[in-house]
Amino acid sequence: MAAVVTSEEQKFCLQEVLSTVKVCLSENNDVILQNYVACWRGLVKFLNSLGAVFGFISKDAVGKIQILVNLLNGEASSRYETVQSMVRYELDNGLVDLEKRGGHPESGCRTLLRLHRALRWLELFLERLRTSEEDGKTSAMCAEAYNESLARHHPWVVRKAAGVAFCVLPGRATFLEVMNVGPPEKAVAMLGEAVPLISEVYRVTEELYAKNNMLDLP
Repeated sequence: MAAVVTSEEQKFCLQEVLSTVKVCLSENNDVILQNYVACWRGLVKFLNSLGAVFGFISKDAVGKIQILVNLLNGEASSRYETVQSMVRYELDNGLVDLEKRGGHPESGCRTLLRLHRALRWLELFLERLRTSEEDGKTSAMCAEAYNESLARHHPWVVRKAAGVAFCVLPGRATFLEVMNVGPPEKAVAMLGEAVPLISEVYRVTEELYAKNNMLDLP
C-alpha cells in the first residue's frame, strides 16, 4: 500500500534545507549523495510552494532525484555513497557518455549534473532574495539568476516560457513567508546561513566535474 503523504509533509521549510545542506559535505569535503538528494527534496518543496511558475524546473528535478534514489538503492549502491565515488565508478566502467553519442542517459553523473546546474540558479536567486530591499522585484532577481546559470542549457522555447513565468512571481515578502521559519528577518538570517553552504556544495561539485571534463555532458 502506498504511503499517504500529508500536506504538512509537502510543506516547505527553509530549516529542512539548512539541516540537510549542513551535512552534504563529509570531513574530507566529499559530497554525500544521500544528503544531497535530501537537500534537493526540500528545494523541490520550495519550488512547488510557489505554484506552477517553477513547474518546468521542479518536474525535471523530481525525475532526476528518482534516478539517483534508484542508484542509491541499486546493486552498486556502495559506489554511490559520495559524488566523488560515483564519478570514479562510472568513469572507470564506461557508464558516462563522454562522446555525445546519446548513450547512458540515466547515468548518475549526467543526472546529477542537471541538478547541479539548477542548484546554481537557486543559489543565485536566494542570495539576491536575501540581500535585496523590501520592495525588490523578485521577477528581476529570478530572471537574472536564471540567465547567469540555467538559461544557457535550455532551448529557446524553454527560456521564453521561463521569462513569462518569472513575470508573475509574488513579491519578496511572500517568498520570505514561504520559508516558514517566522518573521522576515529570521528568514533572511537563515538564508544567510544556508546560501553559503549551498554555494560550497556547488563549488566542490563544479571543481570535480571540471577536473573530469564533464561539465558539458550531453
